[in-house]
Amino acid sequence: MIDDLDLGFDEPERGEKGRHRRSAVRKRNGGGGGRGKTVFAFLMALVLLGGIGGGAYIGFDRISNYFVTPDFAGPGSGEVLVEVKKGDTLTDIGNSLYDAGVVKSTKAFIEATEENSRSKNIQVGSYKLRKEMKAADAVNLLLDPKSRVVNGVTIPEGTISLNIYAILSKETKIPVAEFKKAAEDPVKLGVPEFWFNRTDKKKSPKKSIEGFLYPATYEIPPKATAEQILSMMVQKFLEVTKEMDFVDKVQKERQISPYEALITASIAEAESVNKEDLPKVARVIYNRVYTDRYHCHCLEIDSAINYWKRLQGKNPKDSDVLLQSEINDPKNPYRTHGVDGLTITPIGNPGEAALKGAMDPPPGNWVYFMTIDQKGTMGYASDDAGYKKLIRTMCDNKVLTGENCRI
Repeated sequence: MIDDLDLGFDEPERGEKGRHRRSAVRKRNGGGGGRGKTVFAFLMALVLLGGIGGGAYIGFDRISNYFVTPDFAGPGSGEVLVEVKKGDTLTDIGNSLYDAGVVKSTKAFIEATEENSRSKNIQVGSYKLRKEMKAADAVNLLLDPKSRVVNGVTIPEGTISLNIYAILSKETKIPVAEFKKAAEDPVKLGVPEFWFNRTDKKKSPKKSIEGFLYPATYEIPPKATAEQILSMMVQKFLEVTKEMDFVDKVQKERQISPYEALITASIAEAESVNKEDLPKVARVIYNRVYTDRYHCHCLEIDSAINYWKRLQGKNPKDSDVLLQSEINDPKNPYRTHGVDGLTITPIGNPGEAALKGAMDPPPGNWVYFMTIDQKGTMGYASDDAGYKKLIRTMCDNKVLTGENCRI
């Protein structure tokens, strides 16, 4: 009889990992006939055991354990790293803690979160915990900012891919070469194929990751690979652009492809000193490339020349010291002087403000923009007379000197 009772009330095998889905938790707290049957079985067990005699108390502890949530009593020992992933439910977190040996059962963790009103504030990230902890203590550590392992890497707006690899390599100790190799196939990293479509029929020799590595602060998971890190950045880019409805708006309102708008955003980011200028610079780019307001459909910007220099491992140059041979170098695929259209790829990785500026630029007939003072203030003009006025202002403010001021 005792053996039969043991079979009915034993704890699940450890292979089942003590997993209790939310439906089971709700059933425990809610109604249903299962609880009544369980209580009845327990009372019957007590009657039977009482009839057998005092020796049966050997099995009583095992029966009572069925009604007591398995939990460790102590504060735990050692150290273990547990990751809370985006989209994890409390049950998912409990399972991860159980798998890592932190809590004795997922059920104990669920009950501890129910008793702690702050448990809904558990953040995504990696946490340093101890093995064999009381579930309530584990919850408290997950809510303690000091337990969170922050391996934050900040990528500034406009940073080109090569410089991003260097920043990531310094932080993670992953060689730059591994990031370069991982970046060779942007589609594999998560960039949808349609993002490389263009309405202007201008093509790049190959698909580039440039523009899709969204600038932000990232918490790098332990042991993450170069491919995983770059994929995380691409995913962030897709989330941001989806939230602002970038793809649909530029196609409907700008009547260009998302990729062309992304290129525009990257150029605006490279050319603008202050964020408030990003939309106006985007408007100038559109006016030059897609209208007949300028004498050609060319950009004639130096930031693209300097981007090409950086890709070759060379230092960029200020506009007033660039040689004509560099400006008009026929071997430079990013040349914009005497060449119509946008650049073949983005020339950096634009942030949210630049993307919004390219998506919804203000109305205006400007075809020139220039930095007119030492503070980075930008001026705009819609014709040659306005252009000459901007030059004079730049000379008055000592932004330009010498031969450049003789117009």
